[in-house]
Amino acid sequence: MGLETEHELATLGGGCFWCLEAVFLRLKGVESVVSGYSGGRTANPSYRDICAGNTGHAEVVQVRFDPARIAYADLLEVFFAIHDPTTLNRQGNDVGTQYRSVIFTHSAEQASVAARSIAALTAARAYADPIATEVLPIPTFYPAEDYHQDYFANNPRQPYCQAVVAPKLAKFLKKFGDRAS
Repeated sequence: MGLETEHELATLGGGCFWCLEAVFLRLKGVESVVSGYSGGRTANPSYRDICAGNTGHAEVVQVRFDPARIAYADLLEVFFAIHDPTTLNRQGNDVGTQYRSVIFTHSAEQASVAARSIAALTAARAYADPIATEVLPIPTFYPAEDYHQDYFANNPRQPYCQAVVAPKLAKFLKKFGDRAS
C-alpha cells in the first residue's frame, strides 16, 4: 500500500468561473477543479441568485492540486496572468461583485504567498493600475450546479465560450504551454 500524496486546495475568483476552470483543468499538478460560489451571505445560492448580484458571492473555482508537482505561487502566477486583477468587480463585459478578483486562502501560508505575489507584481509594475484582488480567509464554498462543471469542455461552441473562454485558454497555452497537461 503506497502513501497518498497530500493535496491542497486553492480557491480563486477572477471573473466567470468557466474561464478559470478551463485553464486550471489543463495545468500540470492540478487534480480537479470545481466551479462554485464563495464569499457571500446567502446559504446554498443558485446561479440565478449569483447572477442577480445580491448574495455577495463571487464565482470561484476550487482547485485541488498536488504541491509536490505545482507550487501555490505558480498557481497564482497563472491566475494573475489570465484575468485582469486591476478591475474592481468586473472582468471585461462581466460586471458585478460576483466577478471580482479574489483569492480565498486556506492557510496562513497561502495568505502570505498571495500577499508576496501581489507585492512582487506591484513592485514590478506588471499592471498600469493598482491590483484590486482581495485576499481573504476561505468562507463556505458552495459547488455550482452540475451543468457548470466542465462547462467549456461540454459547450465549446457556445457563443460565450467562443468569445471569452477560448481566447483566455489560448492566452494560457501561449504563455504557459510548457505547464499544460
